[in-house]
Amino acid sequence: MSVHPASGIAGTDLEILRKDVRGTVLAPGQDGFEEEAAGFNLAVRHRPAVIVGAAGAEDVAAALRFATAHRLPVAVQATGHGAVQAADGAVLITTSRMRGVSVDASARSATIAAGCTWAEVVEAAAPYGLAPLNGSSSRVGAVGYTLGGGLGPIARTFGFAADHVREITVVTADGTIRVADATRETDLFWGLRGGKGSFGVVTSMTIDLFPVTSLYGGGLYYAAEDAARVLHAYRDWVGALPESVTTSVAMLRLPPAPELPEPLRGRFVVHLRFACVGEDQEAEALLAPMREAAQPIFGAVGRMPYTEIDVVHSDPVDPMPTCERGALLRELTEETVEAMLAAAGPAAEVPLAIVELRQLGGALAREPEEPNAVGGRDAAFCLLVIGAPVPELMDTVVPACVQATVEALAPWSTGGALLNFLGGGFDAERISRVWPEAALRRLVELKDRYDPENLFRLGHVVPRDGLPGGTGRKDHPQH
Repeated sequence: MSVHPASGIAGTDLEILRKDVRGTVLAPGQDGFEEEAAGFNLAVRHRPAVIVGAAGAEDVAAALRFATAHRLPVAVQATGHGAVQAADGAVLITTSRMRGVSVDASARSATIAAGCTWAEVVEAAAPYGLAPLNGSSSRVGAVGYTLGGGLGPIARTFGFAADHVREITVVTADGTIRVADATRETDLFWGLRGGKGSFGVVTSMTIDLFPVTSLYGGGLYYAAEDAARVLHAYRDWVGALPESVTTSVAMLRLPPAPELPEPLRGRFVVHLRFACVGEDQEAEALLAPMREAAQPIFGAVGRMPYTEIDVVHSDPVDPMPTCERGALLRELTEETVEAMLAAAGPAAEVPLAIVELRQLGGALAREPEEPNAVGGRDAAFCLLVIGAPVPELMDTVVPACVQATVEALAPWSTGGALLNFLGGGFDAERISRVWPEAALRRLVELKDRYDPENLFRLGHVVPRDGLPGGTGRKDHPQH
């Protein structure tokens, strides 16, 4: 029996898998393997035993049966924006071939396939005067973003994206295709929305759309010398904002890239992001204190079509190596701001690209009509620190500086993080703090039920032994 030298899998087994899959099956060394494995985060390089480029739910089921038979872990990738751990020696299921958005305008909903980006959903919904709760970058995969919670530019008004999911089609570890909603597979429906890829591979999802055609939004950029003034003004300002407004603020160290506007090129700036689902006059009055805090050096805020929502955050569009870590803050005090400035402000010599605070509260603080597993609803701000994309420092200096910045704000932390913002690090205790204890216990029970062989153990998934006090189940194979 011949064995593929790089994957260690029998050639006959690979041929059987190819016959079971409508999409593509790639082994290491084959043409297209490296391209199929690559994602947005170039710091995470997958070296899977085999890649299944799934064309539908049946392909996913075949891949999971194969993984079970060969005792291999499973990873899933759409765009690779959320890649935090290399899928080495795994079955990597890529969903980029699974596309398609179906809008039901009368029901104000959209059914989206696993490989869709938010840009596709926004474009499909716009002709009907509707919009989804997409992320700050529309290039991100819609499904993974939503399953991890989904904190977008208008989140304080409408809540987490996961709060507005109507139905999920998922292939669980046993290869069964299931439909989960408020009346079917209800425990699974609860856990998938906030538990991300812990229980299966989602192949499609039906979500709410909202009657939003435009908003009053954009971004203002301030010079390094005004950083302290702007951040303290932001701290004073956000507490009185209504739920119609979602904001964030970030310290950016921008590269001298020619594609950047000249006023920003190669500079340290503070970037204020503002999105108001309301009337122009009201929005401008609410923004006025930040316009007066200091003179912006670049940027604009005004009425924009929802299809231009990416302008609010202006996230990078090209793949790059990233190292990031997040935390939740219970408050933003004068001392918090000073600690941020000391750790990562313009006077600090640190290889950091972004230190960002996203304002929470509003609809994010409330349980949705159909409860889910999303945690962090008691926090006031989400902190995200992203290292500068310096390849030679990505394994040493950059992660140390990212960690040090998060630790500098630990006195104001809740101890947890949003799942999509957790960043690197896979110790069970840290991941467990994403959820309240009662939710974590329920998630572990679901893990036992739907993934008893622990196929889905890569990345940010429910940890088997993550219950407080070490009371989690330890009698399952970890391979």
